[in-house]
Amino acid sequence: MATTPGQGPLTGVRVVELAGIGPGPFAAMLLADLGADVVRVDRPGGTGLAINTEYDITNRNKRSVIIDLKSPDGPARVLDLAARADILIEGYRPGVAERLGVGPEACHARNPALVYGRMTGWGQDGPLAERAGHDIAYIAVTGTLGMIGNPDEPPAVPANLVGDYAGGSLYLVVGVLAALHHARATGAGQVVDAAIVDGTSHLSAMIHGMLAAGGWQDRRGANLLDGGCPYYGTYETADGRYMAVGALEPQFYDEFLRLLGVEDLTSARKDFSRWGELRDAVAARFKSRTRDEWTAVFEGSDACVAPVLSLREAPRHPHLAARATFTDHGGITQPAPAPRFFATPTAVRTGPAQPGADTADVARDWDVPDLVKHQEPTKGLE
Repeated sequence: MATTPGQGPLTGVRVVELAGIGPGPFAAMLLADLGADVVRVDRPGGTGLAINTEYDITNRNKRSVIIDLKSPDGPARVLDLAARADILIEGYRPGVAERLGVGPEACHARNPALVYGRMTGWGQDGPLAERAGHDIAYIAVTGTLGMIGNPDEPPAVPANLVGDYAGGSLYLVVGVLAALHHARATGAGQVVDAAIVDGTSHLSAMIHGMLAAGGWQDRRGANLLDGGCPYYGTYETADGRYMAVGALEPQFYDEFLRLLGVEDLTSARKDFSRWGELRDAVAARFKSRTRDEWTAVFEGSDACVAPVLSLREAPRHPHLAARATFTDHGGITQPAPAPRFFATPTAVRTGPAQPGADTADVARDWDVPDLVKHQEPTKGLE
């Protein structure tokens, strides 16, 4: 695979990704989507993620080489890449990269302007820094997980979106791009410590302000934005599907009640003593028709009501289809790159990078000839 044509605002930026799972690969995918030349350093045998690599969308728009960091010359090959890169991303536990010979000190000795991004759950220091963990544990201790779900049920698990990707990947990307801006202005690189516990906590900034002001109760399902409010939540329809309601403002609330057919409950909006009555009435109305019937009722309105779609249904939603929010590439329906740029548009240029498949091209393009001395490309993991 030859170097893909420059597309996106990060065209010309070189990124080394030391292969891992979860937030690191997603962050590198976002940089690749924005046009960066991302070289993923895969390890022999893969990362252990139980998915065929041909379907691992988080490796799209990247190129891959295989380097065994435990081999005598493995660290030197990574340092050769780091010497020619703008950004390096790793997601090991604290101290592991140093023990492998590819930590910040070794990399900065070769490239003082390098931005060294570290992606972890607990961070580079603190009592839990060297402990194993996953998204659910990180968001649990931040108070975020405890906010989600019904008050009489266990907290609802929001996949790995809130921790790994929102609190982790997105903060790492913001961090390394901010550090890259500084490095290009000063010539000095630095380490970026992106911890999921930090990012996820940061996401709740507004909630903490409301909590301090007395406008948020420190329990699930009792607040304006956590399902406690009867006009901000989800309701089951006659066919066992759901509608989402977010009619917070008075004018939207009034339109919502009108279209739902319960205008007599207008005064219940701010009367907490009537919220139970309001919720029951809204629930009964939604149960009287199917999801698609209610979608038609609210179509074109400002009632802030939408159908709850599945992953397979979402790409067919008229608005998302019109915006091409999803795209098909290599037979895989997937989210298109985001956000959008008018002067430097982005695209899915290539499918998921296959381990080691780009070694020769990267060796040539990055002028690291010793890369080609390593192993042959491997097949996708079954």
